Amino acid sequence: MTATEPVTQFQYKPHYKPNQLICGMGQTAVVTGWSVKTDVAKQLHSHEYAVIGQLYSPTRGISFLIRNLLANPHVRFLVIINATKEDRNAGGCQCLLDFFRNGFVPGVSDTGRDCWTIQSKITGYIDIEISASALETLRQSIEVKVSSSIADAINVVKSYAQRGSVEPWGNPLEFPLSEVVPTVLPGTRYGHRIEGQTIAETWVKIIHRIKTTGTIRPTGYDGQWQELIDLMAVVTDEPTGFYFPEPNYLPIDRNFLEEYISQILDDSPYREGVKYTYGQRLRSWFGRDQIEQTIQKLIGEIDAASAVMSLWDVKDHEKGGSPCLNHIWVRVVENELSLTATLRSNDMFAAWPANAMGLRALQQHIRDQIQARSDYNLQLGPLITISQSAHIYSDCWENADRLIQQQYSAICQKINYYDPAGNFLIEIAESKIVVTQTTPGSGEIVACYSGKDPLKLIREICSASPALRPDHSGYIGMELQKAADCLRTGKPYIQDR
Repeated sequence: MTATEPVTQFQYKPHYKPNQLICGMGQTAVVTGWSVKTDVAKQLHSHEYAVIGQLYSPTRGISFLIRNLLANPHVRFLVIINATKEDRNAGGCQCLLDFFRNGFVPGVSDTGRDCWTIQSKITGYIDIEISASALETLRQSIEVKVSSSIADAINVVKSYAQRGSVEPWGNPLEFPLSEVVPTVLPGTRYGHRIEGQTIAETWVKIIHRIKTTGTIRPTGYDGQWQELIDLMAVVTDEPTGFYFPEPNYLPIDRNFLEEYISQILDDSPYREGVKYTYGQRLRSWFGRDQIEQTIQKLIGEIDAASAVMSLWDVKDHEKGGSPCLNHIWVRVVENELSLTATLRSNDMFAAWPANAMGLRALQQHIRDQIQARSDYNLQLGPLITISQSAHIYSDCWENADRLIQQQYSAICQKINYYDPAGNFLIEIAESKIVVTQTTPGSGEIVACYSGKDPLKLIREICSASPALRPDHSGYIGMELQKAADCLRTGKPYIQDR
């Protein structure tokens, strides 16, 4: 502390998400939204602010923020930076501002839990365990300012610091926090494959798989997540214009998607405190427009296996803030253009649907540009994402359970009998069970198995066709047992009867 800095008696002590905050000794809390908090902190002295932190979501972040403010009554000023497109899309900063301006009313969260609902056009919840009187005291005791840029926010924070110390509004307050503890079944930790026709269908299957068998571990910041490692999701038939269920159970809507797609397809200028966009990394970060390179590569060599785009910069190891989306590659196989993307870290509940739709828009753009500039008329193939860490944060577990309860059974009832591993015809011939495997399309015979032991036969079939769908292998096992029973009793066997 220099001689010009005032002596302060305050020290911000966060009870929630402490590793995500920069704490100081002043009386002003700074909420940076999606702007990088370190780019704000480096322009301030620690005695000028109480705490600096980001706010990404109105439904996941505001309750923790309010709990921390109630536990630190020396905070008398709040500066909210609402500066980026991401802030406008997420709405967290606006919802927080509406809490202080408009208040709150009793309500019900989207999981059916009683809560306080912020009076805002943007959905925002506060834990019902926090008393209404405490929330009203907080609203009346903190002066709030909104800034549209980091520079303006810095000036406001400094002006508050120059006022001198203000008495705390009361004593620290803490309230109980209810926690959701999931039940985890045993399962494979590494390497998972999930397929669906649409992004919406695939997402529900992903959430079910993680919540059922995912490992619970610390996030590395604060709290926990439930995680699967190396999860491949395959979306086969997402329609042009995208499918949104009715009613929409996805965590995004069409308005948000329009803004998000531009962050993947369009370049953007560098702005201090604003994180890069994926489009910036793809269009100009490395001095090349990688999307354009990919289009030209495939036009010149349609069978190329090297149409690759990279978002990872070797400097990311040193600077931090590395992109979650790392690599994209595009292939044309049998006149079908597929796109595969790898993500090192993937919030599967809140972020994956937008990730997938943005990548699908990029896939569509590349296909359309190839068609417009060449004689190729390509079909749009599958979208594949490979998420090294596929996780659901603990503050979304309750929402995830509700999604599974409402949607998973209905999706599973939509039975698709197609199996790329082929079809299996079962009959009895010459006192043996005979199984003939054919291709799924033309019905060409590719393999034949025979014997009297159904268990030995199903093991032999699964060993030869390891990609056999689990439900298909279960069906074959049932039919083999029926055939074995008929063989033992002398009754005639007819498949599926």
